[in-house]
Amino acid sequence: MHLDWAGKRYSIVYNGELYNTDEIRSELLRHGHCFHTHSDTEVVLHAFAQWGKECLLRFNGIFAFTVWESIEKKLFLARDRIGVKPLFYKIHNQGILFASEIKTILSYPTVKAELGMGGVAQILLLGPGRIPGSGVFHGIKELEPGCYAEYHKSKLNLYRYWILRDYEHKDSFEETAERVKFLVSDSIRRQMVSDVPIGTFLSGGLDSSIISSVCARKMREDGKQLSTFSVDYENNAKYFVPGKFQPNSDAEFIDIMQNYLESKHSTTVINVEQLYDALEEATIARDLPGMADVDFSLLLFCQDIRKDVTVALSGECADEIFGGYPWYRDPEIRMHAGFPWAQNTKQRAEFMTDHIQQNILAEEFVLDEYERTIKQCDILPETDAAERRIKEMVNLNQKWFMQTLLDRKDRMSMYSGLEVRVPFCDYRIAEYLYGVPWKYKEWNGQEKGLLRFAMQEYLPKEILVRKKSPYPKTHNPHYKKLVQIGLKRLLEQKDAPIFQIVRRKALEELMDAQYTWPWYGQLMGVPQTIAYMLQIDTWLRVYQIDLI
Repeated sequence: MHLDWAGKRYSIVYNGELYNTDEIRSELLRHGHCFHTHSDTEVVLHAFAQWGKECLLRFNGIFAFTVWESIEKKLFLARDRIGVKPLFYKIHNQGILFASEIKTILSYPTVKAELGMGGVAQILLLGPGRIPGSGVFHGIKELEPGCYAEYHKSKLNLYRYWILRDYEHKDSFEETAERVKFLVSDSIRRQMVSDVPIGTFLSGGLDSSIISSVCARKMREDGKQLSTFSVDYENNAKYFVPGKFQPNSDAEFIDIMQNYLESKHSTTVINVEQLYDALEEATIARDLPGMADVDFSLLLFCQDIRKDVTVALSGECADEIFGGYPWYRDPEIRMHAGFPWAQNTKQRAEFMTDHIQQNILAEEFVLDEYERTIKQCDILPETDAAERRIKEMVNLNQKWFMQTLLDRKDRMSMYSGLEVRVPFCDYRIAEYLYGVPWKYKEWNGQEKGLLRFAMQEYLPKEILVRKKSPYPKTHNPHYKKLVQIGLKRLLEQKDAPIFQIVRRKALEELMDAQYTWPWYGQLMGVPQTIAYMLQIDTWLRVYQIDLI
């Protein structure tokens, strides 16, 4: 889209959604701007023409965009505060390439898919997470959340316009809960605005149930019925075994919420063969090895949802912001240096070939990235040690773990033609909650106690007291057999790409390994680790990646 304004010409490429479009449009009208469409793209373009980079501070939404100023021959690039929408770039042949997906940059005729030692280290020591600002591929970077850049005269300058700022929280618990109730419900209602059919993900957990309940009430006021969607696995009830990270299954609680909401509900049931068969497609959707079958199932789920709705709301990021993960609440894990969702660097390093081990000091590599993030935290000097650590954890989660989940949700959904919105990613919620003391967040000694208290009028008791349970995974032992067969076939190959970076012996030992801790997060056990290794080989092969 193009705009001539005040003697200048602007051209925009935009991906995203503004949730305060009407307010900004009204202000721009007062400044003399005229609009020819109802799109937020036009509002973003006019806002940049009016306020330049300052427009970013006015936006409430998820976005990645670039504006070309043709007279000055200057390119402006920007990304939303939380990092919901991606923006990759590469400085190349005295110019700059940029895109929403890595595969687009790789499609440029003179760009090669290359992987250096640093990229290998990320895949094996941090994956499926990655360093903020890195695209893993050699020379490909990602504009970080809350940042903008200017490219002019063959030079790129990067700037940060937003971080979590600490503040002295003076609200009482009751005032805090009231503020949370407003922010959460306002964010959900704003993100419901759509001229196409919308629905919600519903797992029967706290976060998706809150979103679904607020949506159902609003739609009922308009005489409409909410569509809700769940995912399950064939024979999962038969094989489900409660564990530390997954205390109960979703089905019972989905039924409770569906009856409470009176929604039009659909459940996507996936069998293990479908799950395994989606491995390559999910890897291509993400452009990188991902969260194994957690990605595969989401891809299939989104493809199924897309048959009924174009936009869906989902509960990502509440755990990062409100402190819902086990590593927030377990004192031993909380105080341990390193990334709490991957306490297994030594185990991971054993997969690296001898050559790579000689070039990468695993423990040092991981701790350097961890400490770099810690040093960037904004924390008031008078904060006590316990509260300081919680704020460090919030920053670690926001910049690392949350980005992995947002990558997953954006790539799997957009690949399927489904737009997924994440109301808990509203920057106003993140800003306010950052200063809220832990004793409030963990009200009554329960994870996300503050959120439960604030939103209690929207939920039945069974959901309010349900312990946190993550995104569902298959418990069917046949899935493990399928990935083991895949690994066996891989081991039978003499020159499979993965053997350039992973020891054959380590993969043989993985076949029947028993791990104390998941590979990553809460869901990646041994079957998922095997699938992750299969993804690495698929990725190296499909993208024809050269090691440099």
